[in-house]
Amino acid sequence: MAAPSAIPRRGLFIGGGWREPSLGRRLPVVNPATEATIGDIPAATAEDVELAVSAARDAFGRDGGRHWSRAPGAVRAKYLKAIAAKIKDKKSYLALLETLDSGKPLDEAAGDMEDVAACFEYYADLAEALDGKQRAPISLPMENFESYILKEPIGVVGLITPWNYPLLMATWKVAPALAAGCTAVLKPSELASLTCLELGGICAEIGLPPGVLNIITGLGTEAGAPLASHPHVDKIAFTGSTETGKRIMITASQMVKPVSLELGGKSPLIVFDDVDIDKAVEWAMFGCFANAGQVCSATSRLLLHEKIAKRFLDRLVAWAKSIKISDPLEEGCRLGSVVSEGQYQKIMKFISTARCEGATILYGGARPQHLKRGFFIEPTIITNVSTSMQIWREEVFGPVICVKEFRTEREAVELANDTHYGLAGAVISNDLERCERISKAIQSGIVWINCSQPCFVQAPWGGNKRSGFGRELGQWGLDNYLSVKQVTKYCSDEPYGWYRPPSKL
Repeated sequence: MAAPSAIPRRGLFIGGGWREPSLGRRLPVVNPATEATIGDIPAATAEDVELAVSAARDAFGRDGGRHWSRAPGAVRAKYLKAIAAKIKDKKSYLALLETLDSGKPLDEAAGDMEDVAACFEYYADLAEALDGKQRAPISLPMENFESYILKEPIGVVGLITPWNYPLLMATWKVAPALAAGCTAVLKPSELASLTCLELGGICAEIGLPPGVLNIITGLGTEAGAPLASHPHVDKIAFTGSTETGKRIMITASQMVKPVSLELGGKSPLIVFDDVDIDKAVEWAMFGCFANAGQVCSATSRLLLHEKIAKRFLDRLVAWAKSIKISDPLEEGCRLGSVVSEGQYQKIMKFISTARCEGATILYGGARPQHLKRGFFIEPTIITNVSTSMQIWREEVFGPVICVKEFRTEREAVELANDTHYGLAGAVISNDLERCERISKAIQSGIVWINCSQPCFVQAPWGGNKRSGFGRELGQWGLDNYLSVKQVTKYCSDEPYGWYRPPSKL
């Protein structure tokens, strides 16, 4: 597919319409595969955040909430299904924008758009089902009382999302938030905002009530921080780095504001000696090289049983050499560029530090020789790694995998859990009982058996330890944006009788 000569110029999407940022500033959009500037996006500030939050607050309470927050779930489902239909109609165009903005292969971006549409459809169904779950009775030990629960939208929510799956990560928050009846202010990463701004155009096309979803773009310090600290935002949902997550927690704690955080990871993949090696190699590659390794759950610590380590690494290098690294618009591309020059330099510094600390760069670690421009990095395999090295302990967020060997199942589990993170983990073995044992022993929110990185909208997603808390996707994703209210009624015609009545005169 040919790239357009220019990308659409959008403003901020506030109150159902477009407006220029208050200071008139815009940020350049750079195609990371070519290093060419292809357009710009608005740079919002605290003043724009104020307008967006005010629009969301007005939409939440408008006419007592009858048109959105307190409307039947079926009403909200209609809009979510309409968004999904538009995403499908515009799939090719949205995928192209995503590729130009983030550097991911066009095939990957097209798959992401399919997942975006599926996510909106899934939460449309949950919105419709929500009405039937209201007034769920609670069994009480006293016959003169009845009790039930109501599930209500939490209010105005601030959604701060990353650049690695720009529209998909935004959808993981937008779809359940709107399904629950919340109104929202979405702040995507300034490194990849184009498709999120296009979502605003789709919302306008389908007639989403003004202010239900507002989209602001700009720097984290100028737009994200004012959103996180805004007193009229009832909850923050954030996906991104652990360090930024810490700052959001501190800010939210000042107002006792709930947060849900999906943060970094340093996930292990354990491979035992009873496997089909080529099959396991492909999962190891998919677990760390898909999306150029820019995946929070990437299984970037490869733990190999010593009996197969050499054979496995020989095949891993052979497979890595066969990956097509190219302009992401080329057919068959399987490794595009990383998202920005800053990310490129950060990853290269990780590789350099690993080498200086004594690790071996078994394969990769440099720019592909046939690509002179763009932020491309070869798939990189690092061996002779100790557990004290930076490459073992810190999240790289690039196509870099580090390798250690183990002898026993116990040693493998200890190595897998040797991390501050706890997002995901994986085990590959033909011994399914062993896989079940290890799935219980790995300290993470997600465990994959005989695979790595599958993700389904129906299944919960989230981590433990410094990978954050709360769960997205599935019913758990909807629950993120609902509060539970207890309603209890006294049903007897008789006085309660705790106090003696005063004497009658």
